[in-house]
Amino acid sequence: MNTHLNLSQLGWRAFFQQQVTLDELETTLIARVIAYHRDHFIVQAENGCHTVQHHPTQSPLTVGDWLLLKQHEQHWLYYRLLERLTVITRKGAGSKLAQQLIAANIDTLFIVSSHNKDFNLSRFERYLALAHQSGCAPVVVLTKRDQCEQPEQYLAKLAELDRHLIVLSVNALDSLSIEELRPWCNSGQTVAFVGSSGVGKSSLVNGLSELPVATTARIREDDSKGRHTTTYRALHVLESGALLLDTPGVRELQLADCQHGVELTFSEINELAEQCRFANCGHQQEPGCNVQQALQHGTLTQRRLDNYHKLLKEQQHNSRSLAQLRSHDRNRGKFYRGVQKQMRDLKGR
Repeated sequence: MNTHLNLSQLGWRAFFQQQVTLDELETTLIARVIAYHRDHFIVQAENGCHTVQHHPTQSPLTVGDWLLLKQHEQHWLYYRLLERLTVITRKGAGSKLAQQLIAANIDTLFIVSSHNKDFNLSRFERYLALAHQSGCAPVVVLTKRDQCEQPEQYLAKLAELDRHLIVLSVNALDSLSIEELRPWCNSGQTVAFVGSSGVGKSSLVNGLSELPVATTARIREDDSKGRHTTTYRALHVLESGALLLDTPGVRELQLADCQHGVELTFSEINELAEQCRFANCGHQQEPGCNVQQALQHGTLTQRRLDNYHKLLKEQQHNSRSLAQLRSHDRNRGKFYRGVQKQMRDLKGR
């Protein structure tokens, strides 16, 4: 990361400026999280980069966050987290009941797939729901165009999801092809890449950066999948002045607290549902179901309706599970505090 960047070049804007008091402007240091490691964060401020330790009791942080720091002797300490303009989250992988922060204050989310076996419409719908919920602008990038004989068929399939969706078809190893991404990479803009391992995210990062900032690995020929190469999240500054976030491949993306994002992704189904005879129509076999009529007329596919139901059910289940976990943690905390108070009272007698 270039150590000579002003706040505007780091993505600072009025939204964040309005959150800082005059006193804080004089007594704290404004910095942005540019890298996340297991036990610490790296932040960038106008006076350079700093390592910041973070205690589990403090607000969870992620790459892209804006912080206020206070100096103590020779170290800068975490003071306050600023409200996020956008935030990308997911339910923790596997059976873990936790909400995982992926990135914050991202302007454009590049959803990367390839013109091969990795292409999956239902997975695209997941990523689009994630982008819509976060507030990021989604742009789909299809890689490995040079290895596909008929790339137009993939573009046509994506157009069926959303005719307004921006889709780019590129060869990540061709610098001229990568230029198609430049309009979203202006100075002070922050972009992120999501997608499965091996689809070419690291190659795109290196192509846009014009420096080998991310490692790459050869793709496996037996299943067209790639090896996991990015191991931590970090921001890189492009020559254009944009800030680019490279993330580890997302093998499992479970949605939580994402109902608004799902509804926006499947907006045509929600519009159809408004004309159903019953307000609580489940769009199965109910009489007067406008969604089922669209299926019969061929204006809606069964795959898309099934995935709509699947994602809604999944996010509702995960949201309830997370809410129950938070309630359990609050009740357990109250119990522990009550026991501690009783112990203090007994000692005081």
